Amino acid sequence: MFDFKYFTPTKVVFGKNTEAKVAELIEEFGGTKVLIHYGGGSVVRSGLLKKVTDTLDAAGISYVTLGGAVPNPRLSLVYEGIKLCKKENVDFLLAVGGGSAIDSAKAIGYGVANEGDVWDFYDYKRKPAACLPLGVILTIAATGSEMSDSSVITKEEGLVKRGCNSDYSRAKFAIMNPELTMTLPDYQTACGCTDIMMHTMERYFTNGGNMEITDALAEGLLRTVKKNALILYKDPKNYDARAEVMWAGSLSHNGLTGCGNDGGDWMTHKMEHELGGLYDVAHGAGLAAIWGSWARYVYKNCLHRFKKFALNVMEVENTGTDEEIALRGIEAMEDFYRSIEMPTNLRELGVQPTEDELKDMAHKCAVGVGGAKGSAKVLDEAAMLEIFKASM
Repeated sequence: MFDFKYFTPTKVVFGKNTEAKVAELIEEFGGTKVLIHYGGGSVVRSGLLKKVTDTLDAAGISYVTLGGAVPNPRLSLVYEGIKLCKKENVDFLLAVGGGSAIDSAKAIGYGVANEGDVWDFYDYKRKPAACLPLGVILTIAATGSEMSDSSVITKEEGLVKRGCNSDYSRAKFAIMNPELTMTLPDYQTACGCTDIMMHTMERYFTNGGNMEITDALAEGLLRTVKKNALILYKDPKNYDARAEVMWAGSLSHNGLTGCGNDGGDWMTHKMEHELGGLYDVAHGAGLAAIWGSWARYVYKNCLHRFKKFALNVMEVENTGTDEEIALRGIEAMEDFYRSIEMPTNLRELGVQPTEDELKDMAHKCAVGVGGAKGSAKVLDEAAMLEIFKASM
């Protein structure tokens, strides 16, 4: 095992009707003028946005609103939010929605609290030194951004999708009411479950250090999400399954399932970022479409972890060689994706990149990771291109 630091300052308020506590939580963390940042019409149609504004009105908390956050959130809206916050002297951010609204709010917070162009932080030119305080009302269990240090933004010019990681952006509080996720389309629920599992799988498939207790937590989380994703596929209104998945989403990306290792692999995520930047596909679906090709490319270099995953998570039969067991685990994972109608290749995802587009994605991915990256196996640009081709 490796030495590690574990930092999770977010106050979680979990359960039914917890969104009613939003005003007191904002006051607890010193907010006096709030930007409410949200995505599309579902927050409005469900009545959640009005419930939030009514609660703030009753508490005498001033606010302004900014909607429009979309999947693969856009830099142009971040710039708009920064301008609005500075004009209105906003001192607290409230993201109401899923990962897109939260990531966008974090970027706005960076832009208000730091000088210069906020994209510099996502383009790896410099690091943020502060962020406006942020609270979350979560409506989609997926990205784990409500407890993580990460934010991913897409720059429209060049269709470049990049992430910024900093503890400054960790939310002060996260309100999690599983009932708020019940209006999601089935596809979005499945995408969320896939993303949650991938956040832990990225940390699991590593050649750099492991802890028995961390592995047990990771494997238990993966089995729990797999089980409850299948329940939600048949019974989308199941509160207990929604609650299990929502809490797993937070634990999968707050660092818990990576304690003691080298930080994880993350190449499936990095490659999907290029796919999402170019085609604007749902993040979870993009991950599912790439994962099997990535796994078959790297498993021999990380055979002990793939065998352990096959036995302890996918629960395949412990017969045959280590390689045969590992491959059955990969196949079982793809079978699970299909069982919740997630794609296992780019054709099923609905995109058909040209040869030039595949090369462009591989090149941008290599540039984004500094040339080569990976823990299960280090991938350079040529390897990335091979995996993209295999995922066709």
